[in-house]
Amino acid sequence: MTRGYVSWVALCCLVFGGGACARKEMPEQPPASEQKPPPSQPPAPEPQAAPPPKENPAMAPTLECALSAPASVRAGQPVELRFQLTNRTAQPLFVLTWRTPLEGLWGNDFQVTRDGTEVPYQGPMKKRGNPSAEHYVTIAPGASVDGKVELSQAYELKQPGRYRIAFQGRLLDVAEKQADVPRSLEAFQAREVQCPVVETTITSP
Repeated sequence: MTRGYVSWVALCCLVFGGGACARKEMPEQPPASEQKPPPSQPPAPEPQAAPPPKENPAMAPTLECALSAPASVRAGQPVELRFQLTNRTAQPLFVLTWRTPLEGLWGNDFQVTRDGTEVPYQGPMKKRGNPSAEHYVTIAPGASVDGKVELSQAYELKQPGRYRIAFQGRLLDVAEKQADVPRSLEAFQAREVQCPVVETTITSP
């Protein structure tokens, strides 16, 4: 093909085709209002809250302890302390009374302080062997048992002041079946109890 012929073809495209030989037609686009939006993505699932922790039966209260004493006593007068156990379970419990006011004062089972100073125990200390069935008390579901002790028989409470009294012992043996009592010393199953502290004021005579 000669150079002259190529130039003549190019000139014809310019004059008659309006540049159609040089450009390609683009596909027609629909109006923006008619364009379909891209498919929407499903919303991400919301995080689920963790389920609440299940109550552990072992954490439920079993034996509830309470102490009570007169708010004020004159020096030289008896100071009576009441000790109460309440069964919060749905079955009877069999509690050994040793080292609790349910049997009296036979050991240093209380922490007694006067204005922050410890008052030493001066009462008897009983020696023990294996218990018998009569040393246990039965507490029915929802029921309570209580014992009273006279603290001035074992602690020096003659000086005026503010006295703070706390039960520092524990229940030496608690059984859930009557057939399990009495138990020997090495088979005891002790149970911790928390008794709210009580206070009393000894005033001058």
